[in-house]
Amino acid sequence: MKLELIELIFLSDKRKQLLLFLKSGPKNMDEITEALQAASTSILPQIKKLKDMSLVVQVDKIYALSPIGKVLVEKMQPLISTVELFEDNFDYWSEKDLQGIPSSFRKRLGELGKCKLIQPDLDRMFELDPEVVENLSKSSSVLEAIAYFNQPLISLCQELAKKGTEFTFLLSESVFERYSTDYTEDFRLMMSLDNVKFYRYSGEMKIANLAVSEKFFLISLFPKNQRHFDRENLVSYEPSAIQLGTELFNELLLDSTLVTEIPQK
Repeated sequence: MKLELIELIFLSDKRKQLLLFLKSGPKNMDEITEALQAASTSILPQIKKLKDMSLVVQVDKIYALSPIGKVLVEKMQPLISTVELFEDNFDYWSEKDLQGIPSSFRKRLGELGKCKLIQPDLDRMFELDPEVVENLSKSSSVLEAIAYFNQPLISLCQELAKKGTEFTFLLSESVFERYSTDYTEDFRLMMSLDNVKFYRYSGEMKIANLAVSEKFFLISLFPKNQRHFDRENLVSYEPSAIQLGTELFNELLLDSTLVTEIPQK
């Protein structure tokens, strides 16, 4: 029975889509065929199988999830979302170190939804991608965690901060030292702005870059076996990704200290 139920749910894309569609509430056949882009003749046999296993119930011409079906679909959604996330950019995820993402957040990666992989051109490895620049430029408030010193990124953030964009920076120990020591005047200027806050991370930050605003979510991870950063970014515009990114940033803040004094030369 266990294997039969798993096969019933996952071995048919139509059944899987139908169960997920009914999660939002009871539907008639016209609504189902339109959503699944399939004829009723191909849907009805799948509905019968789901009814036979007590996952779907029918009242007149309306179809709905049974109590058991509702429980299963609630568990299905995160798994399916996570599988689709990894499938879309499998090489990226398989080659990256996920240990910098707390385990409680790794379980929720499916919430990132549809992600776009941004890979730098070989002849522009040290330039910011235009899409990243556009996203930051259109944002009014940005949470920015940085574990490697990226001068173009920091320069852009400085420029936007001067124009009024709110920034909360979370800097790794090495980035903080480099920024405050080698770019002291820039750092002092940023510290003087009311719309900018700096936090200093305690320990080793294993997420290369995390940026979240009301417009987008961006994450860059280090490779598994080395600290060399290839500057690949995953970007998502899903509201759930923005929410997850905000919570992840706030989680990282728990291991950081607010910088309240401008470093002296």
